[in-house]
Amino acid sequence: MKILVLGAAGKMGRAVSWYLGKDPQVAKVGLLDAQESALKAMAADADKFKIHTVSIEDGARLQAVMKEYDAGVVVLPNRRLSYLAIEAAISARLNLVDILEEYHRCPDEYEIEGLVVPAGMSIREYGESIHQRAEKNDVLILDGMGFAPGLSNVTTQHGIGLLDKAKTAVARVGGIPNADAACRHPLCYMTTWSIEHVLREYNVKTCMIKDGKIVEIQALSEMECFKFGEFDRNFDLECAVTPGMPSFIYTHPELQYFAEKTVRWPGHYSGIRTLIDSGMLSQEPVETKWGKIAPREFLLGILNPKLAPLPEDKDACVMYNTVIGEKDGREAKVEYYMWDEAQNGFTGMQRVTGFPAAIGGKLVAGNKINLTGVRAPEECVWGGNYNSMLDELKLSDIHIKETVSW
Repeated sequence: MKILVLGAAGKMGRAVSWYLGKDPQVAKVGLLDAQESALKAMAADADKFKIHTVSIEDGARLQAVMKEYDAGVVVLPNRRLSYLAIEAAISARLNLVDILEEYHRCPDEYEIEGLVVPAGMSIREYGESIHQRAEKNDVLILDGMGFAPGLSNVTTQHGIGLLDKAKTAVARVGGIPNADAACRHPLCYMTTWSIEHVLREYNVKTCMIKDGKIVEIQALSEMECFKFGEFDRNFDLECAVTPGMPSFIYTHPELQYFAEKTVRWPGHYSGIRTLIDSGMLSQEPVETKWGKIAPREFLLGILNPKLAPLPEDKDACVMYNTVIGEKDGREAKVEYYMWDEAQNGFTGMQRVTGFPAAIGGKLVAGNKINLTGVRAPEECVWGGNYNSMLDELKLSDIHIKETVSW
């Protein structure tokens, strides 16, 4: 199989490309990015790599490259570029995996990051048109297949499938500094991916299911504290609602309660709320003696260097999901646990985001998913595909523990 990585020079792109490059089932890996020098350095690692120095905004060249491959994996940093890649893939009839925290069939209406909506359409109408055009062209977009969304979706889906009736589901997922690194950074946090996107998550409204209905709430609501005690760890952590699994409210409307919550070290969210209450996450420019500046842009200029990992720092990716319902007439609970840290030159976030995306690319390229249109991970990675993904992750020392009790 031949798989194209769009955004290959970025952190996640490097993880996806490395994973596919070492897989004997993959005959060719296309490395597509505008950064030619970075691509050349990457291509030196394996003969099966082919460089494509192409801008995502160059639709004609992008489509021409896409026609050389069986599937693509999109690891681009923002919504504008992600939608451009999907538009090109639909025209080129290339099946895709996208890791962005977005359900492209029903787009988030807040802080659109430069996304261009066709004239005469609402953003939601545009999302549905993408789904319909993908179906018409027999194209599959496996949407949001990384960590969260991604592994969080497919494990929660699997837990729902184990019960006769599921009532509540909560996915608690997040990337944090490991315990040693947390004390070296403000907010007990460090950047393993786009801090701009993280601050966006904290500031927007998002949807969840409450009392059986889809409701819109402000991000960072429904905060809870919990203890993580698996994999020889024993830590107190906190979490709050963010827009990390946007498809699930549509694919599981039968639930009475569903929320995705981002995990952080204790005290992180109190610091973030202080910044929000002070207006520091606002994107509206304010007048200062140095001229007008958006508070968030100013904050990013200060935070980015302070949150950058130090040479001795490692990150950790945490997952604790619970599904509660009924089995054989009794109350039942299914729980999922994961704790993964940086190793072998990759951050934990690169591993648990990039590796599942690469495996998703193989599933799509191998025609293991009999669907078209914009499809969520929970619609595509179940049954044999779910078992195959978890078995592959174990080979990379990424382990997910499942417990069932009733």
